[in-house]
Amino acid sequence: MGGDFVIGGVFSIHHKLYTVINNYTTKPDPPKCTGSLNSRVLRFSRAMVFAIEEINNSTELLPYIRLGYQIYDSCVSVSVASHVAFQLSNGQEPVFHKMFDCSQSGLVMAVVGDSGSTPSISISRIFGPFNIPLVSPFATCACLSNKQEYPTFFRTIPSDQFQADALAKLVKHFGWTWIGAVRSDSDYGNYGMASFLAAAQREGICVEYSVSFYRTDPLNNIKRVAGVIRRSTAMVIVAFTASGDMSVLLEELALEPPSPRQWIGSEGWITDQLLMSYSFCAGAIGVGIPKSVIPGLREFLLDLSLAKVAASSVLTEFWEDAFNCSIRKSECFCGDLNKRKCDGTEDIKSLQSPYTDTSQLRATNMVYKAVYATAHAIHNAVCQDTNFTNKCDKQNRLDYKMVLGELQKVNFSRNGYPVSFDANGDPVAFYELVNWQKSESGVNEPVTVGYYDASLPKGQEFRINRNITWVGGGTQVPVSVCSQSCHPGSRKVLQKGKPICCYDCIPCPEGEFSNTTDSPDCFPCPSEWWPNAQRDACFPKPVEFLSYDEVLAIILAAFSVSGACLAIITAAIFFHHRTTPIVRANNSELSFLLLFSLTLCFLCSLTFIGAPSDWSCMLRHTAFGIIFVLCISCVLGKTVVVLMAFKATLPGSNVMKWFGPPQQRMTVVFFTFIQIIICTVWLLLSPPFPVKNLSTYKEKIILECALGSAVGFWAVLGYIGLLAVFCFVLAVLARKLPDNFNEAKLITFSMLIFCAVWLTFIPAYVSSPGKFTVAVEIFAILASSFGLILCIFAPKCFIILFQPEKNSRKYVMSKS
Repeated sequence: MGGDFVIGGVFSIHHKLYTVINNYTTKPDPPKCTGSLNSRVLRFSRAMVFAIEEINNSTELLPYIRLGYQIYDSCVSVSVASHVAFQLSNGQEPVFHKMFDCSQSGLVMAVVGDSGSTPSISISRIFGPFNIPLVSPFATCACLSNKQEYPTFFRTIPSDQFQADALAKLVKHFGWTWIGAVRSDSDYGNYGMASFLAAAQREGICVEYSVSFYRTDPLNNIKRVAGVIRRSTAMVIVAFTASGDMSVLLEELALEPPSPRQWIGSEGWITDQLLMSYSFCAGAIGVGIPKSVIPGLREFLLDLSLAKVAASSVLTEFWEDAFNCSIRKSECFCGDLNKRKCDGTEDIKSLQSPYTDTSQLRATNMVYKAVYATAHAIHNAVCQDTNFTNKCDKQNRLDYKMVLGELQKVNFSRNGYPVSFDANGDPVAFYELVNWQKSESGVNEPVTVGYYDASLPKGQEFRINRNITWVGGGTQVPVSVCSQSCHPGSRKVLQKGKPICCYDCIPCPEGEFSNTTDSPDCFPCPSEWWPNAQRDACFPKPVEFLSYDEVLAIILAAFSVSGACLAIITAAIFFHHRTTPIVRANNSELSFLLLFSLTLCFLCSLTFIGAPSDWSCMLRHTAFGIIFVLCISCVLGKTVVVLMAFKATLPGSNVMKWFGPPQQRMTVVFFTFIQIIICTVWLLLSPPFPVKNLSTYKEKIILECALGSAVGFWAVLGYIGLLAVFCFVLAVLARKLPDNFNEAKLITFSMLIFCAVWLTFIPAYVSSPGKFTVAVEIFAILASSFGLILCIFAPKCFIILFQPEKNSRKYVMSKS
């Protein structure tokens, strides 16, 4: 049967090349294929024949035009593929590796093939200068998308770039960051793995090892790769290999199966049912070509009579291997002399073989679509559609460029499967997620569990619609990480000399937090926030000040109120006995003013308790300074009165005329007015103000009053101290005066206590942290106030209440 136009086909039905040692004295024979026949690839080649016959019987596609074909075996060999390419391009009669022929001697218009990327690269380089289209159903190397190098290359299977991205996203989707990588040492494996590793790096995936091998490598290299897998810590292995290479590796691993591993497969082997007999690969998952249905193909594959088989050497080899019989007449072709003669009773319908298995038509459909794409290109070049009728002129001069141009524009659907090419000659990337699951009979079988569609928006490419069986038949997603995730509250520190996925988890330092898993850094909390104990969140720092809710504040407030009450009671006692000598001595007016000022001293300490505000900060310091100066001025006045009273008893002395009650009042007012001026200047220039102290404690905020001006604060204290020292000196000078007139001893002792309290206050005030600074200040105010009232007024009250006989003029005169 002739053909008006011829389509070439190249398939790797055998996987080995017959090795010949040439003597360079005679012309070498053409290379020969050897090894066992791959019945799965035989099905691919027969699918091409089926598609061409289907087209020839069609009245819509290329009507009244017949297609012929020439199909060759390249045996996965670059040299054989190159020979075949030259044979197809020169139009001469083929001399080797021809498996099926239904053509005239005309030129081949396009070629479908090859079964691998490396042979396809060689063929495409040869076809390029001649503009011969090559449509591959299997070559997935991303390098073939380069139209500068491969201008005539097309494919019906997606580029490995899409597959690599899909595998990387699949690994990332299940949280695996620590993997092993195995690849075929071929263009398919090397280019594919390079694309995958780049995509994995973008996804933050680390690779423990990356090893390569080829099926024809020495056994030592295969063992080396198997040893790396057995010793590895990565639970997940991504294998970017061809089916034949994977078979060799799994055979070696089966001798000493490794600990359970989760296999991630490329489309090159994940759907190969011959590999599913290895039980330790159960649960493997990967991307595969979508499963399809080709009506009529199974019937065509099974329609083999003994005569048809005998007419083809490759079908003869298949038949003899499948039924263990011999068709060839010569005994020398038989591998076993005891083989029976094939007699036509062999039942191919009951044969269990990849050739007859059409339940998982994946790559087969790629062949089918490639043939139809070529046929559509030829149709568009020689046919014109007018008034819904096809007019095809097979006499039209058809050249390669015309077919090449039409191939770039094809866009059709066949059996519901769309076919088109982008500017790089690539189809739309669409994969099935294939999972190896055990059937009821306990045999692994490929099950479609989802899809990957590269045309969907980013992040929505995956669709998983069935439960996945993982390694060992488990239902839980296995974990494969170099280091366990760092919980919030810690950060990652990379381990020296290892990939970024290997790290130690270090707790966040004080004051810092991390609220994400695997955080690379810890971050400081805002200035008024502090991390919790787990250091995975920040919370507002507790604000601390001397509050009335605290025991310390309650105690200090109780002493303050008690002191004020004591001063008031003392004033009441003195007022009730105001006519007695002991009250009238040393100016009773100053005594009452002193008791009033002491009452205010006790009460002013209450302004130091509670949350500081603008007014309380200004009030507490200035009121304290003014009231204490008033108090010390009264004591100073009383001391001076003692001295003046003693001088007044001397004959001819009129001192009291110059220091009578008006002068005493003026002295108190004068000294107090000076403190008022100091406080006024302080408040006007730089007054105290509330402030949040963030430095004393890192974990809490101290709400306190800032001095505003330290000079103003120490000027107020210094002035008080100056008056106290002056008063103390005068009291010391007057301590030896007669007892009847002398309270100088009491004043001396009270000033000694006062000075001691405030001298110890300074270092305690400076060194006390937070709210204890306020407590120290309150304590100093209360202690000095109690010192004054107890030392000066307690003895007099004791005499008034318990020794009234001493509080009489007669008693005083008797002691004079």
